[in-house]
This record gives sequence, C-alpha cells and structure tokens, in this order.
Amino acid sequence: MTHRIVVLGGGYSGLIAANRIARRLNGADIMLVNERPRFVERVRLHQVAAGQRLPEHLLADRVRPGVGLTIGRVTAFDADRREVRVGDTVLGYDTLVYALGSGAVVPESAAGAVTVAGAESAEEARKRIADLAAENGMLAVVGGGLTGIEAAAELAESHPGLRVRMLTAGEPGDFLSARGKAHVRRVFDRLGIEVLTDAEVEEVREDAVVLRDRRAVGAGLTVWSTGFGVPALAARSGLAVDAHGRIRVDPTLRSLSHPDVYAVGDSAAAARSNGRELRMACATGIPAAYCAADAIAARLTGGEARPLRFRYVNQCVSLGRRDGLIQYVDADDNPHRTILAGRIAARYKEAIVRGALFVTARSGPYSFARRRPVLG
Repeated sequence: MTHRIVVLGGGYSGLIAANRIARRLNGADIMLVNERPRFVERVRLHQVAAGQRLPEHLLADRVRPGVGLTIGRVTAFDADRREVRVGDTVLGYDTLVYALGSGAVVPESAAGAVTVAGAESAEEARKRIADLAAENGMLAVVGGGLTGIEAAAELAESHPGLRVRMLTAGEPGDFLSARGKAHVRRVFDRLGIEVLTDAEVEEVREDAVVLRDRRAVGAGLTVWSTGFGVPALAARSGLAVDAHGRIRVDPTLRSLSHPDVYAVGDSAAAARSNGRELRMACATGIPAAYCAADAIAARLTGGEARPLRFRYVNQCVSLGRRDGLIQYVDADDNPHRTILAGRIAARYKEAIVRGALFVTARSGPYSFARRRPVLG
C-alpha cells in the first residue's frame, strides 16, 4: 500500500522537506499543501513593503516530480484521526510534516498598524507607505529587532521623502555586539531615521502612537514588528506543544506526542544538542527540513534516523540595498566582537538570500545517499 505523506506549508522549510523526501524515496505519495500557488520569499518582504517588485516563483515550478500540490487554507487538523481539512477537502495521511510557520503578533490595541510578516500584509503596507511617502508623512516602526531594523532602513532608503521614526523599548539590535549596534546607529543617522528608546507602545491610533507613559508620538502609519507567533492549529489538534504553541519534538524533529507527525521551521520547538532552543529563522528552518525529511526516509526504509546537527555562525541584516551588517556569533547565537559591515555585508546578505531560494528548487543541491531507497 502506498505511504501517504502530507506536508503542510510551502515556505522554505515545507518546500525543502517535500522535495527532499521525493529525492530520498521512490514510491511515496507526497502532497504539499499551501495557502497560495506561489512561493513567498519571506526574508524579502520588507523590500515588497518598500515598493520593490520581486520575481514571482510558482510552487508548481519548484516541486519535484512525485510531489502533488493542493492549494488552499488548512482549516482543521485531527492528529488522532490523521486527517487534514483544506477547504471542503479532507486529506488523510500516514506521515505528516507540519511547516505552517509563523506570523506577526499584533495586539488588538494596534489593529490599525501594518506588518511585513506575510505576503498580503506586506503588499497592503506597500500601498499605504507609498501614499504616506507622497505626502512626506511620518512613519513609525515599532520594534527594534531584526524585522524592525530591516524594515526601517529599507523604507527610509526607498522613500527619501518619508520621515521614519523607530520606537523601541531598548536599543535597536540589543542582541548585537557593541560594534554591531554602533553600525546600525550610523546607518540610521545617515538615512535620517529617528530612534526613540524606552518607548513602550500602548496603543496605535490613526495619526499617532500612544506610549505607556501616555505620550503621543505622531505617525501617519505604523509598521508593527515586535515579534512572531504560530497558529493555534497545532495546539487545537491535540499535539503536544510548548507555551508558545510550537510543536514539541525530539532531536529528529518528530512530535513527542504523535510519532507520525514531524514539525519543521518556526512551528517546531527544536533545540540544539545542548538543549538551547533554536530561534525562529530561515537559518534554522532549512537544516531542520533536511533533517526531518531524512529521518522520515530512514524510518520508512529501516534505516537509522539521525538527529539535527546545527550551530549558529552569523546573523545577516540588510540595511537597505547598499549597506548591511553581518554579526558573527558563537554556536549558541551569542554575538562575537567581529562584524562585517557596509556594501560587502549587503552583498553577503544578498548571496545568502539567493542561496536560500536556490535550495528550495526541485533541482537544488542535495547530498547523502546516491541511491534512493524504494518503499515496498
């Protein structure tokens, strides 16, 4: 009987996992489920919000032979019955790869803000930011993490008439080394980005952002970029999840509660071998996808599933199209003093982004076994 494998989510992790399984197994019935028919380069969505037009990548052009496509939103998932509902269609599975990723977490008090965390939200942001820039208006970016830093720099560079103001509880890039933070500040100064620290946002209004100390800071539009969260679908399905709703997995990315489910990318509460939890990032999602796919292939053909082997090397930050920051880190993601900055860092980051796109292609690189095991 054909073994049915369903992969939920056609982002970096899900697409790589589906193609990798197809490479490793002959005879498996693989179905990739995604909400839209195109692959979204999520790491470039701040560029979309800035008005840059990016090439379109259809999933149908990126999946390997043997991988089917179902386009639609996953509305229900029963882990005990091993069924997934996509619109009016119910898909049964023998093995499931859960790769639905994460999205922006926006409180109700900030419902009027836009985000750059999804394809549709980035496109909405693009239109509204363009209108604001035409009026030389004030844009507020809430949050000093990677998303906020990249968005603020990209928007300020792309729209010189736009006034950009960052609101953050601490220093932009608190996770960076002193040299890294200093470079971000220099770029912000060059681009005219105003930074308000110790600015905890209480409410977003149509024309202002209200801080916790009740100060009102003028803003014609607000970009919210304070963090990401995962859908509640996994928790509702009965899978064991952590406090953030991420699926609890073993070192091979297999669910601790349901052995026929694997989780990769932002949806998984994965950790390094020392127990240090991995952060949500493309850098962690890609190797996790390879690990889970290989573990599935190994277990279905009587082989040994190998645990995830991963260490951090650097954090790549784009600061517009002509500047960037590469922050070198230790294995646990703690910053070193060493950085790479400026145009060469921008080119480095661009190479990393292009490489991430390349490995999602059906003809992308792979290694390990020369011969693919065949399912009986």
